[in-house]
Amino acid sequence: MHLKDYFNRHWTLFLDRDGVINERLIGDYVKSPEEFRFIDGVPEAIAEFTKLFGRVIIVTNQQGIGKGHMTEEDLGLIHDVMMRGIEAAGGRISKIYHCPHLEQKKSAFRKPNTGMALQAQKDFPGIDFKKSVMVGDGLHDMEFGRRLGMLCVFISEGKDLSNKDLWDYRFESLFDIAEEVRIQ
Repeated sequence: MHLKDYFNRHWTLFLDRDGVINERLIGDYVKSPEEFRFIDGVPEAIAEFTKLFGRVIIVTNQQGIGKGHMTEEDLGLIHDVMMRGIEAAGGRISKIYHCPHLEQKKSAFRKPNTGMALQAQKDFPGIDFKKSVMVGDGLHDMEFGRRLGMLCVFISEGKDLSNKDLWDYRFESLFDIAEEVRIQ
């Protein structure tokens, strides 16, 4: 079955942020709007997904807040820039969920735990995890999706591919996924 055969307005797309939507800063955090850089083709890819999915939701771990590197307000400004870029390309994000907690706090909201998705389901009761896709660039993203029974798509540009049982499809970028499922 081709990936695009799964997608329609009854499905929900969950996206990780760093390394999927924006360039990841290795060993650091995107702490200000000036540091936020879209990965090539992402706003256009999200515009394509907006045509296919009933909802597009971002779920992102942001422990830089818990470490004191940035504030909730800083994150809000970063997300404002991101949303403006997505909307300018014709895309729509239903909602952004983030977890500011440190990894060692074992928060129910920090991926791979499922709190952000369960909150999204409360906010959007039409979400069916069996009709949801998780796209991420980390194994914690794939484990998050697996725990909920989602279809999992791994963004793996140059990454270790040893845990193949955690994902259903693999692509180099979000843009490549959009090219695969593009509405003609």
